[in-house]
Amino acid sequence: MIRQWRAFEPWIADDDAEFRASHHALTPLRDVVVARREAVSINGSGFGDWFPITVHLDGEISIRARSTPYQGGMFAAYPGDIVFSKIDARSGAIGMLPPTIAKAAVTTEFPVFVGIPEKLDSGFVQRVLRTGGFLAALRSKATGTSGRKRITPEAFLDLRVPLPSLDEQRAIVAAFDAAMAEAAAKERTADETEAKAMADFEAALGFAPPVPLPDRPIFVASFKDFDRWSHEAVLRRTIGEATAATDWPMVELREVIADLENGWSPKCLDRPAEAEEWGVLKVSAASASVYREDEHKALPGSVAPRPRLEVHAGDVLITRASGVANLVGISAYVGDTRSKLLLCDKLFRVIFRNDPVLDPQFLSIVLRAHSVRSQIIREFSTQSGMMKNVSKPILLSLTFPLPPLEDQGVLIQALETSRATAKGLRAEAAAIRATARGIFESAIYDTRPTPSSNATQVLP
Repeated sequence: MIRQWRAFEPWIADDDAEFRASHHALTPLRDVVVARREAVSINGSGFGDWFPITVHLDGEISIRARSTPYQGGMFAAYPGDIVFSKIDARSGAIGMLPPTIAKAAVTTEFPVFVGIPEKLDSGFVQRVLRTGGFLAALRSKATGTSGRKRITPEAFLDLRVPLPSLDEQRAIVAAFDAAMAEAAAKERTADETEAKAMADFEAALGFAPPVPLPDRPIFVASFKDFDRWSHEAVLRRTIGEATAATDWPMVELREVIADLENGWSPKCLDRPAEAEEWGVLKVSAASASVYREDEHKALPGSVAPRPRLEVHAGDVLITRASGVANLVGISAYVGDTRSKLLLCDKLFRVIFRNDPVLDPQFLSIVLRAHSVRSQIIREFSTQSGMMKNVSKPILLSLTFPLPPLEDQGVLIQALETSRATAKGLRAEAAAIRATARGIFESAIYDTRPTPSSNATQVLP
């Protein structure tokens, strides 16, 4: 399934949405939208230039992975049209078709509506559809049995929305979009700050920048490569990699650590462990390059824990296996963790020497350097099958420059400083978004905690 568009999240809490009053008159949707009932005619066994779609619970609309046309009638939807699922609209499956899907084909289970441009700004309705006030009103219109409740087109048209003048709608949207653009710019700067810091880290070690991949696939390859699961690995092996040019000694991982320890795979409960229970980490605890102690499952009380596998602060974890190539061989430093969490069999833990020459944080960073990752990726091109994995011998043979401990600390500090700057920028972006949502809400809703008895309610 191809995701096409990031939808707008609801920002009015459901538990108080029914008490939201509006500054503006409530207008029935039937006065500002019209149903689109354009039949789709397809010749042949496929969809042709039409795309089947689905509407997700977050309002996002994507192309459905389907090649056979639907039985019965099909109808058209175009960019800017409002589309919802009769069954799932009450859970949030309502959105606007994005411009990336030029022609969509839907069944009668997905009613389509077009806003009247003289009355309704598309950007305004796109955001109002995602507010808790609107979704609460939508839920109140669901009819049918408990498991199969639906929103009918007629019920949708009966809904009323706060409707400022068209000029006000556009002004509200413009202010909201400007704030969101400012937040996005800060997040881009944060990403660039982190990327530059990592590039500086690698350059300080003497790693050359990665050789750019071709902008199109390589079509001439060995027959044995056709069933391999990492196209990038095939490309990297084909074009080669730059080598490190450094004044520091090049070492293999096996030379500077004591060992790599693997975990176990007991049958766990399908829930996280409580505070006093033992838990077993999932591979996702490390696969994002950041340690996440919440990614674990509870060990049943009937299974004896293995305390020697408990994870502690200062550990470095490396993902051994995953269903996704880019998540294999990822390292994460355990800065802090709750007690009673055990290593799983899809993770390695680094066992450091008693006479350390390697800072754990430095190792967790250098293992993410492109030139080190590429040594792992090369191995992917010789594997096939659904599960991707990296063996202990491959990890132990990874080669990288080793500065003295003091210089390792300097490099770590420079990277951490940049990361702190990026974290601050992301916090600023989050605050801007929260403020923008509050301003949008207050522009159309009465945000006072206790509404007056004669307030206009945001309900049908």
